[in-house]
Amino acid sequence: MGKDDKVITTQAVEEFFSQLEVEGNTSVEIDEDIVSVLLDTKESGIVIGYHGEILESIEIILSLIISRKLGRFVRVSVEVGDYKKNRSAYLESLALQMKEQALQDKREYTIPHLKSWERRIIHLFLQNDEEVVSQSSGEGRERVLVIRPR
Repeated sequence: MGKDDKVITTQAVEEFFSQLEVEGNTSVEIDEDIVSVLLDTKESGIVIGYHGEILESIEIILSLIISRKLGRFVRVSVEVGDYKKNRSAYLESLALQMKEQALQDKREYTIPHLKSWERRIIHLFLQNDEEVVSQSSGEGRERVLVIRPR
């Protein structure tokens, strides 16, 4: 992405949060077709929502807005109040617990109710593990992450 793309993207992000009347500072980084937005606001709880549902919706809407303005698809990731960073650390800890449980009991364990980006965090965390394998199973809201011994 060029310099103009960053200007267009930054303006779109700032206008979006302004329309939502969310006060705070934003910074935008662009890497290939991924736009990373860092939002520093006192209203982080409102922006994140219950289990990150509002944040996920914001990412989808921003992706549509920016993609339309740039004429090509871009993925948008928004970090607010270290939510994703903290959630990633928790998910890695959970993956380790489930791994130990699976190895100890010699059976598979499932983790339900994860968003796709959360499943991806665990898959990437365990991808080079020699003792267990992770996979996603099911469709839609019934999709679960399975951790089982190799």
